[in-house]
Amino acid sequence: MARNLRSEPDPRLEEVLTALDDADCRAIIRALDEPLSAGEVSERCDIPSSTAYRKLDLLTEADLLREATEVRPDGHHTTLYDVDFSRVVIALEEDRTLDVGIDRAKRTADEQLAAMWEEVRKET
Repeated sequence: MARNLRSEPDPRLEEVLTALDDADCRAIIRALDEPLSAGEVSERCDIPSSTAYRKLDLLTEADLLREATEVRPDGHHTTLYDVDFSRVVIALEEDRTLDVGIDRAKRTADEQLAAMWEEVRKET
């Protein structure tokens, strides 16, 4: 199995394959050359907002996107989405089962702190 450069476990094979098999999800991955909001994704990919939100959820659940909150001075915070992998590997294991591995770039200390804070916010 490929290395996961973060400490979190890899997602299930089915989640990754379902997300990558979806044309809108692949378009979103191509469009995310920088962190974008759901509205910006909708515009860049020319898909309805409701579809963009569903596909972003699918990609996030498959652990292929990372969410971050952009704190704005006016108090209207927004969620930004960014690609969170450099390579996805599907491997045939010795027991003839398929497994998925996701290679990720090492996060900076600031990114790690932001990720931890996001997890704390989700739990409260």
